[in-house]
Amino acid sequence: MHITLDGKKIEVAPKTKVLDLINDGTLACKVNNHLEELTYEINSEVEIKTINLSSVLGQRIFERSLVFVLVRAVRELYPSARVVVQHSLSNGIFVELKDIGQAISPVMAKIISARMQEIIESKEPFEKEIVRKYEAEKLFLDDGQLDKVELLRQRPEEYVAVYSLGWYKDYSHLPVVPHAGLLQPFALKFYLPGFILQMPTYKNPNKIAPYKEQQKLAQVFCEEEEQAEILGVNDVPSLNRKIITDAKRLILISEAIQSRKFTEITQQIVANPEKRLILIAGPSSSGKTTFAQRLSIQLESLGYKPISISLDDYFVNRDKTPLDEEGQPDFENINAIELDLFNDQLARLMQGETVEVPLYNFKLGKREEKGRLIKVEPNQPIIIEGIHGLNEELTPAIPKGRKFKIYVSALTQLNIDDHNRIPTTDARLIRRMVRDYQFRGHDALRTLQFWPKVRQGEEKYIFPFQEEADIMFNSALPYELTVLKKYAEPILAKVPDTEDEYTEAQRLLKFLQYFVDLPVETIPYDSILREFIGGSVFYS
Repeated sequence: MHITLDGKKIEVAPKTKVLDLINDGTLACKVNNHLEELTYEINSEVEIKTINLSSVLGQRIFERSLVFVLVRAVRELYPSARVVVQHSLSNGIFVELKDIGQAISPVMAKIISARMQEIIESKEPFEKEIVRKYEAEKLFLDDGQLDKVELLRQRPEEYVAVYSLGWYKDYSHLPVVPHAGLLQPFALKFYLPGFILQMPTYKNPNKIAPYKEQQKLAQVFCEEEEQAEILGVNDVPSLNRKIITDAKRLILISEAIQSRKFTEITQQIVANPEKRLILIAGPSSSGKTTFAQRLSIQLESLGYKPISISLDDYFVNRDKTPLDEEGQPDFENINAIELDLFNDQLARLMQGETVEVPLYNFKLGKREEKGRLIKVEPNQPIIIEGIHGLNEELTPAIPKGRKFKIYVSALTQLNIDDHNRIPTTDARLIRRMVRDYQFRGHDALRTLQFWPKVRQGEEKYIFPFQEEADIMFNSALPYELTVLKKYAEPILAKVPDTEDEYTEAQRLLKFLQYFVDLPVETIPYDSILREFIGGSVFYS
């Protein structure tokens, strides 16, 4: 048969495995844009594209496979331990050991790492077996993996895939690599109360970047973990159970927790009156706009009258927009903003002068001839929302002590199960997809096509400055994916299988199937979630 492999026509015999055709370093593949393991047998003329660590998808497959090795190593060394993958942190993922029966230590990290290295160096193969669901449930029940038992019981399929690495069996929502020998390099760093599993990223697939402490981000995740315990929602099965039995109470408590955080942030701002300039930044689809609106209302309720200024109005004329490495307009570059004008007007405003703030015409790609006149009273807060808010290059004319910086992001603490985590970027992507379709006339394909560019801008202009924030606000709601799935599934299903983005659309569709449905009518009209699904009291 003739097939296409990474753009080249080749001839192969029937039942040839993709693994036999590729070089070492390939992790998985797409067959006619369907995601497959490298053990896939070729029985027809197909187009195959290989996946390696230089892609986001490859990084996720590498991570899931490496977690597989970690869990097996821990189970061999500490049989009673329960491994729970929590969230990303710096260039790794934070992993907690529970029910281990002893204090964890740096020595323990070295012992586990050494056993992982042995498994990797022996190139132990991963095996995949399709079994009836009740067989998989019994297998995981006997092994004490109760989270997977409940997950499978909530799934409609009759058959499921069970993966093996030697004696250890697990469930995976992604393909795994053909053998453990591909999972180099890695490191296991002791990080109380667990470890950080470090690995290469798609940006630098050949080595592990130096660890960079993210104390504030880690603290937010710690708080979210505590709140998840309060809500009794740590993974998808427990969330579904709550939605089915008492959805209203879950929503009310979740929203109450966020409201309390708004109050705490407002109190901090009021307690620091010298910090008149409130800068709000965060990645795409974090809910920054609704956050700014709710914060303004909170301040007004205390007698303050904040004024909001949009960074968008200070864009340079489109023909002066800086270009990226590919020669395309880079609208997320800080130099896409007229910094001199912005700082001059900001300084004058804070000294009581009246200024004419520009108005940007996005259709024409330039500022209007006339803007709007603004004057602020002494001690009147100024709220500015934009991706560069935490970067000192945005406001060099204003002393640091006069600025209150807030980082907003949707940091989901929810996992599919103990070993299959939900990246925060997935939740934000689904938010963005729904909002783009609802309010911007963009289909899912366009959002998926543009998303890598968005992520590139975030990694360059937002994430490096997140620890500069005075406070971090997590806009993620534990129940939100049960609402968003109703909007996302129909538009994802329309992505054509001829497009490269079809693979990602199918991955997200499979992911959303884990969640039960929650009617949109139950969501409060001042919820951050309303920014994406509509009906918010903050927008006409």
